[in-house]
Amino acid sequence: MRVRVVVFAAVSLLVAVTAGTGWAQDPKDGVVRALDSREAKYGDVARRIWALAEVGYQEVESSALLQAELRDAGFTVKAGVAGIPTAFVASYGSGRPVIALLAEFDALPGMSQDSVAERRPLAGRIAGHACGHHLFGTASVAAAVAVREWLESSGRSGTIRVYGTPAEEGGSGKVYMVREGLFDDVDVVLDWHPGDRNDAGPTTTLANVSAKFRFRGVSAHAAAAPDRGRSALDGVEAMNYMVNLMREHVPQETRIHYVITDGGRAPNVVPDRAEVYYYVRHPDARVVREVFERVVKAAEGAALGTGTSVEHEIIGGVYSRLPNETLARLVDANLRRVGGVRYTPEERSFAERIRATLDDNSPAPGAEEVVPYAVHVTSASTDAGDVSWAAPAASFTTATWVPGTPAHSWQAVAAGGTAIGRKGMMVAAKTLALTALDLFLDPALVRSAREEHERRRGPDFQYRPLLGDRPPALDYRAPAGVTQ
Repeated sequence: MRVRVVVFAAVSLLVAVTAGTGWAQDPKDGVVRALDSREAKYGDVARRIWALAEVGYQEVESSALLQAELRDAGFTVKAGVAGIPTAFVASYGSGRPVIALLAEFDALPGMSQDSVAERRPLAGRIAGHACGHHLFGTASVAAAVAVREWLESSGRSGTIRVYGTPAEEGGSGKVYMVREGLFDDVDVVLDWHPGDRNDAGPTTTLANVSAKFRFRGVSAHAAAAPDRGRSALDGVEAMNYMVNLMREHVPQETRIHYVITDGGRAPNVVPDRAEVYYYVRHPDARVVREVFERVVKAAEGAALGTGTSVEHEIIGGVYSRLPNETLARLVDANLRRVGGVRYTPEERSFAERIRATLDDNSPAPGAEEVVPYAVHVTSASTDAGDVSWAAPAASFTTATWVPGTPAHSWQAVAAGGTAIGRKGMMVAAKTLALTALDLFLDPALVRSAREEHERRRGPDFQYRPLLGDRPPALDYRAPAGVTQ
């Protein structure tokens, strides 16, 4: 009841201030003012998740914090869905349309950084929110709470949901949720992502498959008895060499990258175990499958040539994002209504110092600006791609980082922990909430989005997850050879 009073008070105040302007009767304005009144609260939630910096499938406290916010706001929360302890679905309302908001909250390993404009890792911290998921999850929760209050006060039917989606960074958390059928009754999915600009143009991404290749050999003294050993690390290096040769002979849009996660412990011991972690990407999921099979063959050949053995475990696999222009144009209109991020003089000084640390000093759109609407193709991948094939979906970015900042950088971690990140987060929360209101108020928009979705998928589409039927890789962030 207390929350309802806040919304009604905001609307009453607006009537007094702007009578006769037409805005007094607009429910969107009441939602925006309600979100404005809670900026400090949600900023604190985001900062707490920023400080936790929990990596994929280990986001126990981050997930619990967002779940608590939703329960306190009257949502019914089902936790531990799809076999993932940190995944959840929170729901309010009944009937259609069912509007879903995605919420991410995992950090990246190796990205520890303080919220300052110079490289300064935090002592005792091994991870950081270099992709801004602390802001992502918090903004989606904030938007959902505001929409819930409007649904209750307006008496309208419909359902607003928040999907707490762990391990976006390589763990493919959403794929298991799609595979479980958790999006089967959803009419529209909305999400956003932190970035260095405000942009709602529809985006396509790359499909990918990731896997860990584990070689086994025979240990021996590297100087006294090298002939008795068979190096698992030789197997990894031979595989990498063959895959690097293969780059000349794959479709142009393909991306292949790897990191050696276990290469032995001591130079005077022939390593009997080694591991390499691979990603294969391409816009077309079919090509990803084909190229990945060639990578597997390279691993098998490397094992044969070095007298070792190899096995691989698929860790993740995601589809490219299926764009939906019906929804993208709606989001774009609401993002323009909300506007971009305005810096204080102090924040502008911080931004200038961050810009000075960037290698690329080419012009970037200002944080206050909303860039022109255009279709984008990005070489990144996201498990939200699978969601976009399950239901009509739209995404956008807001300027939570200093313009020109790349994702997965210490500069992104730094800005994400400041008021710059918080302001961009609130732009996102408002845009999500206003777009959800449009969809609840106009069933024709939902129908149009569904029609476009079916047309783009094609009549013969059948969803087949790229990661197969494996259970969630809950230990994929554990050190090589260690399981949780």
